[in-house]
Amino acid sequence: MKAMVPEATSRFPLLKTKLGPLELETPLIAASGTFGYGSEFENLTDLDCFGAVTLKAVSIEPRTGNPYPRIVETPSGMLNCIGLENPGIDVFLNEILPESIKLGVPLIANLVGDRIEDYVSLARVLDEQDSLVALEINGSCPNVDHGFMSFAADPVILGELVSGVRAATSKPVISKLSPNVTDIIPLARSAVNAGSDILNLGNTFLGMSISTDTWKSRLSRDYAGLSGRAIRPLALRIVHQVASSVDIPIIGTGGIYETADAVEFLIAGATGLGAGTVNFIQPNRVREICDGINDYLAERNLAIQDLIGAYRGPAEGEM
Repeated sequence: MKAMVPEATSRFPLLKTKLGPLELETPLIAASGTFGYGSEFENLTDLDCFGAVTLKAVSIEPRTGNPYPRIVETPSGMLNCIGLENPGIDVFLNEILPESIKLGVPLIANLVGDRIEDYVSLARVLDEQDSLVALEINGSCPNVDHGFMSFAADPVILGELVSGVRAATSKPVISKLSPNVTDIIPLARSAVNAGSDILNLGNTFLGMSISTDTWKSRLSRDYAGLSGRAIRPLALRIVHQVASSVDIPIIGTGGIYETADAVEFLIAGATGLGAGTVNFIQPNRVREICDGINDYLAERNLAIQDLIGAYRGPAEGEM
């Protein structure tokens, strides 16, 4: 049975999205680390196209990130090893967040730390910020030498992390999971059982690039995070697997560049759509994606809810 199509009350009348406790004007969410603190893109893109912006990661103390070089282009994507560079919570609260608020778009904070206690402390402080609509736990960055891989790969530790943050805030909690694991299902279930309201699937895939002149890495680390269109089929598979196993909303992130990419993620089971590397390639591309999804729905007399999780299975002798 089709959902009721809403009346035209906004620029994208068909794209209003309920993402767990969040009500967003569109399902497009700027992915953390690809959109700065929002103000950097203010004159480059149409912010009305974003249902929310996930701000660059914040930690308790400042982080300098990894040495340069930290980004290299690859076929259909890029590798990065930025290393979560940020000025720390004090500068974030006193200087950065006030500027981000002026953008007039819902803001999500992305939390990073070396220990569970770091995340809990950040959650307590940020819980007091009315301008933030949700807190995202980043336990999945592959480009640092701290505790991330334990958070990303161990369901028990991940559950303790999510549980600690959940107890420290009344805001919706988003758990950003790593794709660099053998089986993501136990991790997703652990995050849900520990109190996550939303899952973000996911982050970059570990990759490598070697210079044939120097025989060394083209980056300051051996391995780095691969993002962009090259990872879309992998990310799509993960979204479908997790959506089939848990019962909370999912933000599908990884290689969205065209309208069809976004629609695929919705059909696979995503409710929100993370826009990441596309912001580097063509900052205003999200306008075309939103227009495209809106037209796709209008042409078929569908509501966006009709697409979410509507996957019908393998092809049957079709060409």
